[in-house]
Amino acid sequence: MRILFLSRWFPYPANNGSKLRIYNLLRGLGRVHAVDLVSFYDPAEGPADLDGLRGICQSVKVTAWHEYDPASPGALRGWLSPLPRSVLDTYSAEMSRAVQRALAARHYDLLIASQIDMAHYAVEQDQLPILLEEAEVGVYAQRAKRADSLAGRLRHGLTWWKYRRYLGHIFRRVAAATVVSESEKELLRSAVPGARKIVVVPNCMQLQEYAGISAPAQPDSLIYTGSFRYDVNHEAMVWFVSEVLPLIQARRPQTVLTITGDPAGKSLPAAKNVLQTGVVPDVRPLVAAARVALAPLQTGGGTRLKILEAMALRTPVVSTTKGAEGLDARPGEHLLVADTPQDFADAVLRLLQDDGLHRRIAEGGYALVSQKFNWDAVLPGFLRLVEDTAHAGNDPDSGR
Repeated sequence: MRILFLSRWFPYPANNGSKLRIYNLLRGLGRVHAVDLVSFYDPAEGPADLDGLRGICQSVKVTAWHEYDPASPGALRGWLSPLPRSVLDTYSAEMSRAVQRALAARHYDLLIASQIDMAHYAVEQDQLPILLEEAEVGVYAQRAKRADSLAGRLRHGLTWWKYRRYLGHIFRRVAAATVVSESEKELLRSAVPGARKIVVVPNCMQLQEYAGISAPAQPDSLIYTGSFRYDVNHEAMVWFVSEVLPLIQARRPQTVLTITGDPAGKSLPAAKNVLQTGVVPDVRPLVAAARVALAPLQTGGGTRLKILEAMALRTPVVSTTKGAEGLDARPGEHLLVADTPQDFADAVLRLLQDDGLHRRIAEGGYALVSQKFNWDAVLPGFLRLVEDTAHAGNDPDSGR
């Protein structure tokens, strides 16, 4: 079977959670099907490394992504449009042409659009059945729900209304969709009542790629992995650095926090012993050497690859309830969970100080990943979904 795969993220090197998922899906697909990739790439990261996908994809075409700018003319005009402002501002005519050229060049059996950002380019064509991969919408719903001012409720409520309307249009053409957790599945069903087949395909790890990565945990070292280009990561670190880190350093002043990923020009509150590395070629050695990995997330959806990656490296995790959503993890066995600044600081301090607890959480987290979030176990189900979606075609009654 031949598949056209559209990606918001250029998946190599796989240096963030979205890229890691896409890379592993492409690798699994490429073993049994012929896959052509049409992808955005980030010019800020340099030219796309096409050689990194050699042997996985039959062909790779790329075009530059431009980040959503709320102050741009297109985004400002979007206030008067029924479409979400980010959809209007980031729309790429060049990407649209690249997709159309690919479709004209050869026959395909299925089109896979990875993430909501690629849905528009998928539904512009009416030749192929569409699988919408990782249809995450939790951020927009949660911002509308959590807004604490009239202006915020109006703004985020309007955005969520636009997204629900937009998704209703998209899902008239989508034969099946994947989400990463049961909570995302329920949210999507409530947002788009007419959505067809929705299947949970969790974020996973390729555990053998972590087996040789180990390092003694450095005392009093914390790590957070996440680009600030994703607002949820910046929000999490603003909260942690301003509200939690001072409580930790009051008792252990030597504690050092390392933050990896693109800072995207966004600042953090002033604090001591905070190191921002920017984008690193391989985050795994840094995570393996940290005493504690952090996931102090306040919004967002899905399962957090940053948590799974830390667990795969046997680095204990402290997370908020929101960060641990969708993992089916037991607090105190697989990770520690806390939601207030004092509770979060206390949980981190326990792992910094208690070697026995540190060892138990590290081993419990690794066991969870190996049993439930291993691509070797999950990929066969995804491949069956791909084949079923292609064979069902555009039958409007299929998958209901």
